[in-house]
Amino acid sequence: MTWVLASTSPRRKELLTQAGFSFPGFSFELVAPDIDETQADGEKPLDFVERLAIEKAQTGLTLAKKFTHPRVLGSDTIVVIDGKVLGKPQDKADAMQMLMQLSGRTHQVMTAVALTDGSQTLSRTCVTEVTFCELTQAEITAYIDTGEPMDKAGSYGIQAIGGCFVERIDGSYSAVVGLPLVETRELLKLI
Repeated sequence: MTWVLASTSPRRKELLTQAGFSFPGFSFELVAPDIDETQADGEKPLDFVERLAIEKAQTGLTLAKKFTHPRVLGSDTIVVIDGKVLGKPQDKADAMQMLMQLSGRTHQVMTAVALTDGSQTLSRTCVTEVTFCELTQAEITAYIDTGEPMDKAGSYGIQAIGGCFVERIDGSYSAVVGLPLVETRELLKLI
């Protein structure tokens, strides 16, 4: 049996290593699934993030056929404010618009994790409330100029510079980073 992470995210890799600490000899391989991450018309954010995690795990399983009895973990994280999903910014102006929306407000970070072995697929979703402090346009511009927001859902990373804007969270910090540790450990025990 081989554990496989269907992601090349360094954050998810680190978190999965943490989640598997108590499993004897725990290690895993990496594959890079390429799926369409477009939200379907009328698709609710919770359904969307869960679908993406499942598709990543299932696509990862196809890529992991070279491994012995692969068990593949896929995950996805979205940022939601006012019922609208904020994806990765397309450019600096898009990042500015997103961060201005988040300024001084509470939003949800939804992270889904799915695990499949080919015969069954299980998933869990974690929703965390994140509150930003008030941000000035100058602070947002300085942050965008670091380049950090450009590959992050909602245009920020809580585990780095973007954490300076987080006034409080209610829920799972690791889920906001990209992989909910408690939910991931539960799945690892089930399949």
